Formats: sequence, C-alpha cells, structure tokens
Amino acid sequence: MTITAPCVVSLTWQLTDAQNRPIDELKEPVEFFYGGDDLLAKVEEALEGHAVGDELRVQLEPEHAFGDYRPELVCFEERSLFPAQLEAGMTFEGLPAGHATPDMPADAIYVVTEVYPSHVVLDANHPLAGMALRLTMTVRDVREASADELEARSVGGASITLLDTAAKPH
Repeated sequence: MTITAPCVVSLTWQLTDAQNRPIDELKEPVEFFYGGDDLLAKVEEALEGHAVGDELRVQLEPEHAFGDYRPELVCFEERSLFPAQLEAGMTFEGLPAGHATPDMPADAIYVVTEVYPSHVVLDANHPLAGMALRLTMTVRDVREASADELEARSVGGASITLLDTAAKPH
C-alpha cells in the first residue's frame, strides 16, 4: 500500500539540527495519521506516494517546522510566584497567578530558562523554534485508517508533537 490520504503510517526517524547534531530518534515504529493532524505539512508532502521500506530525508526550515524564534515570548516573573524547588528546564502550562506580563499567551507552555533570587526567566517559544532541522524517516508500515481515526483525524497522542516533548527539557 502506498501512502495516500487518509491512512496510518508507521515511521522510525532520526531528527538532527542543520549541523547533524542529534535531537530526537524514534527507534521503534510509531503510528501517525496521514492526511490529518499528526504530521507537519512538509513531512506529509515528502511521504506522499511512498511505501513500506522507503527512506526519506526532509530538510525543515523554521517556517515549515516550529516557526521563527520570537523574543517577545520571553518574560520575567517574580521568583516568589513559583515553587521553592525550581530549576532551569522545568515547564509550566500558562503563567502563574499574579504574573506581571499580561500580554503573554495564557495557554502556552513556558520553559524556565534561568532562575535568579528575585526573578525567573520564562520562554514560551518551542525549543526547536528558529532551527533548521533534518529528518530522516523510514516507512515501516502503511494501513487503512479506522473509523475512529478518520473521525479524529489522528491516531491519538502520537504525532509530530512527539518532537515537542522529546525536545523540551524536563
């Protein structure tokens, strides 16, 4: 079966930056809904018409992946708004109650980048924002999508956003 929308494709991959430094690797196949919400448009474009066993290489510029880095998504908040145990790399969904930066997105995931006695530096940019990426994928399986997958336009949980969690500091 060749990859055409809609279907479910199982992939393994290696993701590197433009200097070929490793960022993420899927050694075990993960299923993605092709023709829905699971994959970036450039990744879907590259997969179109391929079949099991095919290996593809895709160059993703920031505008085709996680966007440009936006300095306006960095803010400073009072240290007292955060838990006592706080370190760089921790993430928070939204800003804490009492935050001082009303123009920041309320639903963003914020990464603590620096902790000072008086304040904390938060960054709502995706960790891969502004980066050119190289993705080497191998198609491991292609199958018809189930009725539930067709309705959801997703396999559920396993999506290119897996890169989000793999790339974010924990």
